[in-house]
Amino acid sequence: MGPMTGQVWREDPRRLVFVLARYKFVSKMLAGKRSAIEFGCGDGFGMRIVRQTVGSVHGVDFDPVFIDWANRNAERESLDCTYALGDFIKEAPPGRFESAYSLDVIEHIPESLEHHYVDHLADVLEPHGVCIVGSPNTTATPYASKASLEGHINLKSAETLRETLARRFENIFIFSMNDEVVHTGFSPMAHYLFALCTA
Repeated sequence: MGPMTGQVWREDPRRLVFVLARYKFVSKMLAGKRSAIEFGCGDGFGMRIVRQTVGSVHGVDFDPVFIDWANRNAERESLDCTYALGDFIKEAPPGRFESAYSLDVIEHIPESLEHHYVDHLADVLEPHGVCIVGSPNTTATPYASKASLEGHINLKSAETLRETLARRFENIFIFSMNDEVVHTGFSPMAHYLFALCTA
Protein backbone atom coordinates (compact mmCIF):
# COMPACT_ATOMS: atom_id res chain seq x y z
CA MET A 1 0.00 0.00 0.00
CA GLY A 2 1.08 3.55 -0.59
CA PRO A 3 1.46 6.25 2.07
CA MET A 4 -2.07 7.62 1.58
CA THR A 5 -3.79 4.25 1.23
CA GLY A 6 -1.86 2.82 4.16
CA GLN A 7 -3.07 5.64 6.38
CA VAL A 8 -6.68 4.99 5.36
CA TRP A 9 -6.21 1.28 6.18
CA ARG A 10 -4.83 2.08 9.64
CA GLU A 11 -7.44 4.71 10.51
CA ASP A 12 -10.60 3.21 8.99
CA PRO A 13 -10.28 -0.10 7.10
CA ARG A 14 -13.92 0.01 5.95
CA ARG A 15 -13.29 3.31 4.18
CA LEU A 16 -10.61 1.64 2.05
CA VAL A 17 -13.23 -0.85 0.81
CA PHE A 18 -15.45 2.05 -0.27
CA VAL A 19 -12.55 3.80 -2.02
CA LEU A 20 -11.60 0.66 -3.95
CA ALA A 21 -15.25 0.15 -4.93
CA ARG A 22 -15.15 3.61 -6.53
CA TYR A 23 -12.18 2.55 -8.64
CA LYS A 24 -14.00 -0.63 -9.58
CA PHE A 25 -16.91 1.46 -10.88
CA VAL A 26 -14.48 3.51 -12.97
CA SER A 27 -12.84 0.35 -14.32
CA LYS A 28 -16.23 -1.02 -15.39
CA MET A 29 -17.33 2.21 -17.07
CA LEU A 30 -14.03 2.69 -18.91
CA ALA A 31 -13.51 -0.97 -19.86
CA GLY A 32 -11.95 -1.30 -23.31
CA LYS A 33 -10.64 2.27 -23.51
CA ARG A 34 -7.14 2.60 -24.92
CA SER A 35 -6.01 5.23 -22.42
CA ALA A 36 -7.06 7.05 -19.26
CA ILE A 37 -5.68 9.83 -17.10
CA GLU A 38 -6.43 10.26 -13.41
CA PHE A 39 -6.50 13.78 -12.00
CA GLY A 40 -5.47 13.56 -8.35
CA CYS A 41 -4.07 10.02 -8.34
CA GLY A 42 -2.48 10.30 -4.88
CA ASP A 43 -0.15 7.34 -4.35
CA GLY A 44 -1.64 5.55 -7.36
CA PHE A 45 -2.96 2.59 -5.40
CA GLY A 46 -6.40 2.55 -7.04
CA MET A 47 -5.01 2.89 -10.57
CA ARG A 48 -4.16 -0.79 -10.61
CA ILE A 49 -7.88 -1.61 -10.66
CA VAL A 50 -8.50 0.69 -13.63
CA ARG A 51 -5.44 -0.68 -15.42
CA GLN A 52 -7.07 -4.14 -15.45
CA THR A 53 -9.61 -2.89 -18.04
CA VAL A 54 -7.91 0.10 -19.72
CA GLY A 55 -4.95 -0.10 -22.09
CA SER A 56 -2.76 2.50 -20.36
CA VAL A 57 -3.31 4.67 -17.30
CA HIS A 58 -1.46 7.88 -16.42
CA GLY A 59 -1.77 9.59 -13.04
CA VAL A 60 -1.19 13.24 -12.15
CA ASP A 61 -0.98 14.71 -8.66
CA PHE A 62 0.43 17.90 -7.15
CA ASP A 63 2.06 16.13 -4.18
CA PRO A 64 5.68 15.11 -4.88
CA VAL A 65 5.70 12.59 -2.00
CA PHE A 66 2.86 10.62 -3.57
CA ILE A 67 4.24 10.79 -7.11
CA ASP A 68 7.72 9.78 -5.99
CA TRP A 69 6.32 6.77 -4.12
CA ALA A 70 4.06 5.80 -7.05
CA ASN A 71 6.95 5.90 -9.53
CA ARG A 72 9.23 3.84 -7.28
CA ASN A 73 6.46 1.33 -6.62
CA ALA A 74 5.61 1.02 -10.33
CA GLU A 75 9.24 0.26 -11.11
CA ARG A 76 9.60 -2.18 -8.22
CA GLU A 77 6.45 -4.12 -9.13
CA SER A 78 6.72 -3.69 -12.93
CA LEU A 79 3.38 -1.89 -13.07
CA ASP A 80 2.28 -0.66 -16.46
CA CYS A 81 1.21 2.78 -15.17
CA THR A 82 2.88 6.19 -15.40
CA TYR A 83 2.81 9.12 -13.00
CA ALA A 84 3.67 12.81 -13.21
CA LEU A 85 3.83 15.75 -10.86
CA GLY A 86 1.52 18.54 -11.96
CA ASP A 87 -1.00 21.16 -10.89
CA PHE A 88 -4.05 20.51 -13.06
CA ILE A 89 -5.71 23.65 -11.71
CA LYS A 90 -3.03 25.83 -13.31
CA GLU A 91 -2.71 23.91 -16.58
CA ALA A 92 -3.89 20.82 -18.38
CA PRO A 93 -1.41 17.93 -18.30
CA PRO A 94 0.22 17.21 -21.68
CA GLY A 95 -1.20 14.57 -23.98
CA ARG A 96 -4.62 13.41 -25.11
CA PHE A 97 -6.53 10.49 -23.65
CA GLU A 98 -9.59 8.47 -24.55
CA SER A 99 -10.89 8.84 -21.00
CA ALA A 100 -10.28 10.77 -17.80
CA TYR A 101 -11.40 10.33 -14.22
CA SER A 102 -11.01 12.13 -10.92
CA LEU A 103 -12.20 10.78 -7.58
CA ASP A 104 -12.39 12.72 -4.33
CA VAL A 105 -10.77 15.84 -5.77
CA ILE A 106 -13.36 18.48 -6.69
CA GLU A 107 -14.51 18.85 -3.07
CA HIS A 108 -11.00 20.09 -2.17
CA ILE A 109 -10.89 22.78 -4.88
CA PRO A 110 -12.16 26.28 -4.07
CA GLU A 111 -15.34 27.03 -5.99
CA SER A 112 -13.66 30.07 -7.52
CA LEU A 113 -11.10 27.77 -9.20
CA GLU A 114 -13.23 24.76 -10.11
CA HIS A 115 -13.78 26.00 -13.67
CA HIS A 116 -10.05 25.50 -14.37
CA TYR A 117 -10.33 21.91 -13.13
CA VAL A 118 -13.33 21.21 -15.37
CA ASP A 119 -11.73 22.89 -18.38
CA HIS A 120 -8.52 20.90 -18.00
CA LEU A 121 -10.39 17.61 -17.61
CA ALA A 122 -12.12 18.33 -20.91
CA ASP A 123 -8.94 19.63 -22.58
CA VAL A 124 -7.04 16.34 -22.16
CA LEU A 125 -9.79 14.27 -23.80
CA GLU A 126 -9.92 13.08 -27.37
CA PRO A 127 -13.00 14.35 -29.27
CA HIS A 128 -15.22 11.41 -28.26
CA GLY A 129 -13.70 10.92 -24.83
CA VAL A 130 -15.51 10.14 -21.61
CA CYS A 131 -14.89 11.57 -18.15
CA ILE A 132 -15.90 10.41 -14.66
CA VAL A 133 -15.90 12.69 -11.62
CA GLY A 134 -16.63 11.33 -8.14
CA SER A 135 -17.28 13.27 -4.96
CA PRO A 136 -18.93 12.93 -1.57
CA ASN A 137 -22.49 14.25 -1.56
CA THR A 138 -23.13 17.48 0.31
CA THR A 139 -26.18 15.88 1.92
CA ALA A 140 -23.85 13.44 3.72
CA THR A 141 -22.12 16.28 5.59
CA PRO A 142 -23.81 15.51 8.95
CA TYR A 143 -22.12 12.10 8.93
CA ALA A 144 -18.65 13.26 7.85
CA SER A 145 -15.54 12.92 9.98
CA LYS A 146 -13.81 15.96 11.46
CA ALA A 147 -10.98 15.64 8.89
CA SER A 148 -13.48 15.52 6.04
CA LEU A 149 -15.29 18.59 7.32
CA GLU A 150 -12.00 20.52 7.37
CA GLY A 151 -10.85 19.45 3.90
CA HIS A 152 -14.11 19.35 1.97
CA ILE A 153 -14.56 22.99 1.07
CA ASN A 154 -16.62 22.55 -2.11
CA LEU A 155 -19.11 19.72 -1.74
CA LYS A 156 -21.74 19.23 -4.43
CA SER A 157 -25.24 17.85 -4.65
CA ALA A 158 -26.26 15.85 -7.71
CA GLU A 159 -27.72 19.03 -9.19
CA THR A 160 -24.74 21.30 -8.54
CA LEU A 161 -22.27 18.65 -9.70
CA ARG A 162 -24.19 18.42 -12.97
CA GLU A 163 -24.28 22.22 -13.32
CA THR A 164 -20.55 22.51 -12.69
CA LEU A 165 -19.61 19.89 -15.29
CA ALA A 166 -22.11 21.23 -17.83
CA ARG A 167 -19.59 24.01 -18.41
CA ARG A 168 -17.77 21.67 -20.80
CA PHE A 169 -19.80 18.46 -21.14
CA GLU A 170 -23.06 18.01 -23.01
CA ASN A 171 -24.15 14.66 -21.57
CA ILE A 172 -23.88 14.10 -17.81
CA PHE A 173 -25.21 10.96 -16.17
CA ILE A 174 -25.39 10.99 -12.36
CA PHE A 175 -25.03 7.83 -10.28
CA SER A 176 -25.41 7.52 -6.52
CA MET A 177 -23.30 5.35 -4.21
CA ASN A 178 -23.91 4.07 -0.70
CA ASP A 179 -21.06 2.02 0.75
CA GLU A 180 -20.03 -0.25 -2.17
CA VAL A 181 -23.40 -0.11 -3.96
CA VAL A 182 -23.82 2.11 -7.04
CA HIS A 183 -27.38 2.91 -8.08
CA THR A 184 -29.63 5.48 -9.72
CA GLY A 185 -31.81 6.00 -6.66
CA PHE A 186 -32.78 9.14 -4.78
CA SER A 187 -29.57 11.17 -4.85
CA PRO A 188 -30.06 13.19 -1.62
CA MET A 189 -29.81 9.91 0.30
CA ALA A 190 -26.52 8.93 -1.37
CA HIS A 191 -23.21 9.30 0.45
CA TYR A 192 -21.21 9.59 -2.79
CA LEU A 193 -21.91 10.80 -6.33
CA PHE A 194 -20.48 9.89 -9.73
CA ALA A 195 -20.90 12.01 -12.85
CA LEU A 196 -20.27 10.21 -16.13
CA CYS A 197 -19.68 12.85 -18.80
CA THR A 198 -19.43 12.75 -22.60
CA ALA A 199 -19.43 15.12 -25.54
